[in-house]
Amino acid sequence: MPPFCHTLPVCFADVDHAGIVYYPVFFHYFHLTFEEFFRQRLGARGYVELLDEARIGFPAVRSECDYRAPLRFGDIMDIEMSVDRLGGRSIVFRYRVYRRDPSAQGGPPSSGQQDSGEGRADRPSGTGRDGGSSAPEARSGRVLAAEGTTVCAVVDLESFRAVVVPALVRELCEPMAT
Repeated sequence: MPPFCHTLPVCFADVDHAGIVYYPVFFHYFHLTFEEFFRQRLGARGYVELLDEARIGFPAVRSECDYRAPLRFGDIMDIEMSVDRLGGRSIVFRYRVYRRDPSAQGGPPSSGQQDSGEGRADRPSGTGRDGGSSAPEARSGRVLAAEGTTVCAVVDLESFRAVVVPALVRELCEPMAT
C-alpha cells in the first residue's frame, strides 16, 4: 500500500527571514500529517477520541529530519507518511516532504487523500541536496525537500507508561509498514 499523503501549502508564518521554511516547522508538518491520518481513517474526532476516551497517547521519544531542498511561501507540498517499524509498544513513522513543481502536469490530490501512487517516488536513491533533476521524484514533478522519522511510544495517558499498541492502531498502521 502506498504511504498516506497529506497536501498542504507553505504558509507565510512558516518561513524565516531567509524566505524558506524554518527548520523546526517540518516537525509540525509531520505531526499535522499524523493527525490527518487518524482523522481520515477514524473520522473527524477519531484522534481526539483515542486521546480523550481510550486514553492512548503517542508521545515522540525521538525525531530527526534531513533537509534536501528549500520550501518557500506559496509552495505546495505533499507529505507522505509510512511506518518504518511497528513494534510492541512503539511505532516509527517515516515522513517525506515533496515540493510540487508548479509547472508539472496533472491536478493535485485533495488534502489528506491517499496518493494513487501515480507520480509517487519510491525511496530516493542518490539524490543531491537540491533533489537532482535525474531523481525519480524530479521527473514526476516533485522534489524531495525533507525526510525524517519520529519514534512514538504508545502510552496509557493516565499512568504515562508504555502499553501494547492497541489492535485498532495496529490495523491502521500495518498496511503502511515498509
